[in-house]
Amino acid sequence: MTFLRHRLFRASRPVIGAARATDAPAIGAILSDWIDETDWMPRIHKRADEQAFAADLVARGWVTVARRHGEVVGFLARDGADVVALYVARGARGQGVGQALMARAKRRSPRLALWTFQFNHAAQVFYERQGFHEIARTGGAGNDEKLPDIRYAWERRR
Repeated sequence: MTFLRHRLFRASRPVIGAARATDAPAIGAILSDWIDETDWMPRIHKRADEQAFAADLVARGWVTVARRHGEVVGFLARDGADVVALYVARGARGQGVGQALMARAKRRSPRLALWTFQFNHAAQVFYERQGFHEIARTGGAGNDEKLPDIRYAWERRR
């Protein structure tokens, strides 16, 4: 990729829309790559299982994706008011992709809630900047990874 094309790719605003079945491999790859590059995150599922998980989320109609030049660079999965996943590809982080995905979720629901790991300080900062507030902490007994986590909530102001 040339320098100019790389700069244009990074600078463009993402297009936000519903995920298609054909997006599942890219969604699974974003999730798997994040696990691989996060030193405190244990790998408890095979990449193939993460691909199947992504396909299931898409099949349920829960996934919104962010695209740049047709490529999926981030996704948010939501079951009603519960945000079950928000991940952005490494090369697209810090460029408003997560914010754009969250803004769409906020427009479509008067309240949202989600879990994040206590070790994920960047996510905590992001969610707090998005207006979420902490409502609970656990030792991780309720998640597959058994890592301490935090429950966040957001509600639209009237």
